[in-house]
Amino acid sequence: MSLQDVPLCPRCGVQYPQAVDPAECPVCTDEREYVDWGGQRWTTVARLRADGFRGEVREEVRGLWGVGTTPDLGIAQRALLVPGEGGNVLWDCTALLDDDTVARVHELGGVAAIAISHPHYYSTMAAWGREFDAPIHVHAADRDWVPRGVEVAPWDGDALEVLPGRMLLHLGVHFAGGTVLHWADGVDGRGALCAGDIVTVVPDRRWVGFMYSYPNLIPAHPDTVRRAVRILSGVRYASLFGAWWGHVVQGDAHDAVVRSAQRYLRHIGLTPNL
Repeated sequence: MSLQDVPLCPRCGVQYPQAVDPAECPVCTDEREYVDWGGQRWTTVARLRADGFRGEVREEVRGLWGVGTTPDLGIAQRALLVPGEGGNVLWDCTALLDDDTVARVHELGGVAAIAISHPHYYSTMAAWGREFDAPIHVHAADRDWVPRGVEVAPWDGDALEVLPGRMLLHLGVHFAGGTVLHWADGVDGRGALCAGDIVTVVPDRRWVGFMYSYPNLIPAHPDTVRRAVRILSGVRYASLFGAWWGHVVQGDAHDAVVRSAQRYLRHIGLTPNL
């Protein structure tokens, strides 16, 4: 069966190349997410295309291209094409890979490697990996969330350089394998962090947040937050890119992460020492 025609959950955007229980999406029935109030629904990429959904490729900032879906689908995240020596890293993934998106990404240099922050953004990673003949890097702590029939390259430990200048860092926020990507030369050479919603940019873009579940309002464990900040203290970054268009901290992102963690700890009644 073509990947255009296999089940895809429109609530989270994750595609299942092999059969799943049609009563439920494993991602949405987890306590971090939820099933739509009207019950579980399924669609396919072919049906989404017929319904008018399309890919969108545009610059997030100069030199950094984002890939999204219009209208919004699932969690509505956009992916990023992170450039550098050896080719682009596709950071995170989107649920719709159509012909125009494929052509535009090829024009921008294609995809040499795929790296996913956590299971909510696995989406159509199998189709992306097949189209661009790119390995899919998923932290081993989240390996059990990978849908059957999807081949990934699991990695372990705290860090992995997937391509020169693009380093995956295991923070463990949101999911056990929650990962961010450090782009050493990013944004005018000052360094950037592609964080998905492992470290999420909040509406007041001077700050970030740390959550176990966003829709169900379950906070991240303070020890997890402290560990994440310690790991990030070892890399240099002035910008931080969240999971959605425009969710960007510019200029003082490293300080924003530290002061946000301190504020977080204070508001759950703990000493804000990191």
